[in-house]
Amino acid sequence: MRAGRSDEAESLPASLSLSGAPAFRRAAQEWKSQALKSVSELWAYRNLTYNLAQRELRARYKKSLLGWLWSLLNPASVLAVYTLVFGYFFDSQAPIAGNGRTSAFALYLFAGLWVWNLFNGTVLGAIAALQSSGPLLNKVYFPPACPALANTITVLLQAMIEAGILLVTMILLGNVGWMLLLFPLLILCITLFSVGVGLALSVYNVFYRDVNYLVTIGMNVLFYATPIIYSITLVEKKSETLARVMQLNPIAQYVQWSRDIFYGLTMPSVSSLIVVPLASFAIFVLGLAIFNRKSRDIAQEL
Repeated sequence: MRAGRSDEAESLPASLSLSGAPAFRRAAQEWKSQALKSVSELWAYRNLTYNLAQRELRARYKKSLLGWLWSLLNPASVLAVYTLVFGYFFDSQAPIAGNGRTSAFALYLFAGLWVWNLFNGTVLGAIAALQSSGPLLNKVYFPPACPALANTITVLLQAMIEAGILLVTMILLGNVGWMLLLFPLLILCITLFSVGVGLALSVYNVFYRDVNYLVTIGMNVLFYATPIIYSITLVEKKSETLARVMQLNPIAQYVQWSRDIFYGLTMPSVSSLIVVPLASFAIFVLGLAIFNRKSRDIAQEL
């Protein structure tokens, strides 16, 4: 009996390894090979992505008298409206900055607004870029993700301009600290997250055009559900539970990072420094996997 049970116990893991484990390994290996193939294709067509980005940048302000000056005027006008409405009429107060003397609602707002502009522009731009690339995809082959990545380059350039203006202003006010070294990590995280979300939504929009309308509505709701034009402390005074739920919003984490390093001159929490980069990379990988799986016959749908 003992020998029989021993043989059975030994054969059970072997059967599992013969059935479940190899299948899982094969699936993981297949997914890994597809991911590597996708990345290598995107790298091989990097010049096309660069040319698409250049074309979009040239066309953006074509036949415009002010040209690239609009890249400063557009965010400045939005910032002025929000500052007037919420900072003046609603008398919203910004916390004291890290230097201990500055308290400017416009700067506090801008420290979160440029993050939202990057996310919003990347996601909506990816949907529009893929949808408009149909005629070109039907003529020549290239990775369908190239137009979305080209749009990301243009949006990222705009975000760098806005963040640069914020940085110069903070330097002039004497409100700078070593935690600004986290800025490249913040840019990397929000870009990976935005591209992942944008790729997944853009490919679903090809098959279900309602996605574009739903995303537009969702973006409006998400903007006001993110503590950008107000502080999370105002929500905490009303309901701590609601404040904790709102902080689960990934965009709220990026906004808080930006305000910590630009305005408050404080380090993000240790848990945030670990979770945010990992979550950003995970969303990017998931979005790319969804895009690769759904975009095989995308040219026919476009």
